[in-house]
Amino acid sequence: MRVLLVCSAGMSTSMLVAKMRTAAETQGIEAEINAVGESQISNYVDKIDALLLGPQVRFLLNKVKANLEPQGIPVEVINNMDYGTMNGEKVLKQALDMINNK
Repeated sequence: MRVLLVCSAGMSTSMLVAKMRTAAETQGIEAEINAVGESQISNYVDKIDALLLGPQVRFLLNKVKANLEPQGIPVEVINNMDYGTMNGEKVLKQALDMINNK
């Protein structure tokens, strides 16, 4: 499973990535999870199974969906509460659900 989290510069989502990696390890899920700024999305298109946008860049949703969903990459916005509390387990579940429902 390869998941990319996107925010303005990739900084705030990097904390969430660490928590998601821990949750994946605890659950025995093999996952590659990274965080980048919005300008770097194109560098990862052929290397991801799902993309999650931080709530602060939710305005990018339609644009990113239009670019990635035709390539089979689901795109969603991370739940505000899960992002605010840095709930890596819930965000990991969101990513898994996105991948399983493609």
